[in-house]
Amino acid sequence: MFVKVCGLSTPESIREAVDAGADAVGFVLTASPRAVSPAQVTKLLKEVPDGVGAVGVFRHEPTADAVAIARAAGLGWIQLHGDRTPEDVKTAHDAGMKVIRAVTMNDAPEAFASWDEEMLLIDAAVPGSGEAWDYGSVRAKGLEGRQWLLAGGLDPANVAEAARAAGAWGVDVSSGVEISKGVKDLAKIRAFVTAAKS
Repeated sequence: MFVKVCGLSTPESIREAVDAGADAVGFVLTASPRAVSPAQVTKLLKEVPDGVGAVGVFRHEPTADAVAIARAAGLGWIQLHGDRTPEDVKTAHDAGMKVIRAVTMNDAPEAFASWDEEMLLIDAAVPGSGEAWDYGSVRAKGLEGRQWLLAGGLDPANVAEAARAAGAWGVDVSSGVEISKGVKDLAKIRAFVTAAKS
């Protein structure tokens, strides 16, 4: 099970995620209570060892802008939320970036087709709500054999069952390992990664 811990902003939270066995960490480079600056990310990357993915998260920014910001931060991966097209993925790839493309369960069926992104992230109908949803409903999207992440409302207590229900290849968490918005709980990070990997 691939595990990404998102919205990290301190050396301690990154070390905890990496030490627990996370496969990727995410940095929010868009307007959010969890936002960090490219300069902060550059410093935080010192805590990310080779073999662990480091991802810049963007919402509505044009892809070329997201690529420029991610590059300034020293990142090789971008996660694109919002209204996107296959051209966005191509723009990122042409710039040498790897792409996680985020969709929600409310998106049109064609959004779930492969646009050659490295990973697809499937979020609740209301992204960022932190509320659990019908994870098993993802199975109807026909994602067998693809690298995709389940997100939305996951926490240490429900991640194992949610991933099983959805048939997920990987999982992504942010609010489910927080004490308050933007403030990570180190014990919850470890518990989440352990539960997901179990």
